[in-house]
Amino acid sequence: MFLITGLGNPGQEYQKTRHNVGFMVLDKLSSTEGFSFEENRPFKAYTAKVNLYGQSVLLLKPQTYMNLSGQAVVAAANFYKIPPQNILVICDDLSLELGTLRLRQKGSSGGQKGLENIINLLGSDNCLRLRLGIGPRPEFVDAKNYVLGKFPNTQEELLNSAVNKACETVIKLLKEDFISAQQFANTK
Repeated sequence: MFLITGLGNPGQEYQKTRHNVGFMVLDKLSSTEGFSFEENRPFKAYTAKVNLYGQSVLLLKPQTYMNLSGQAVVAAANFYKIPPQNILVICDDLSLELGTLRLRQKGSSGGQKGLENIINLLGSDNCLRLRLGIGPRPEFVDAKNYVLGKFPNTQEELLNSAVNKACETVIKLLKEDFISAQQFANTK
């Protein structure tokens, strides 16, 4: 079984913010693949358990706010006995340009607080991560304000393209393998 989690913050005020690109990817995937999310209080998340391309998949949108995302991920992983290498975390990355994706098998959080919390609570950095660029951040704008800011209309086309490519990356991972998905995601 795979656990695919998209990171973001719950609530209307955060809906179209840069920090919520993980939620955006899962929402797009649910609309194209025809499934819906339901509240799962024990996991502190919205979840959808589905079969996609022959794989059993639990999709998860933590409702713990970004910096505590690990609570929901670890609760779900423990319940379903999903090893870290079968967990995919989809999140924003301030150091990558908007439109750029990076898929990696393991490594540090790169300063992404939600991913950092997941790694800490899992006790392993061996989870897959798909980062979507949201940068560059203007020098005069505080990082917190930037990630919690909404995408301007001028970036909508590029954002939609990145979200669509992220969905295709997830599908390649499920249908094919990590290497195919990584080559697809990491190529401009």
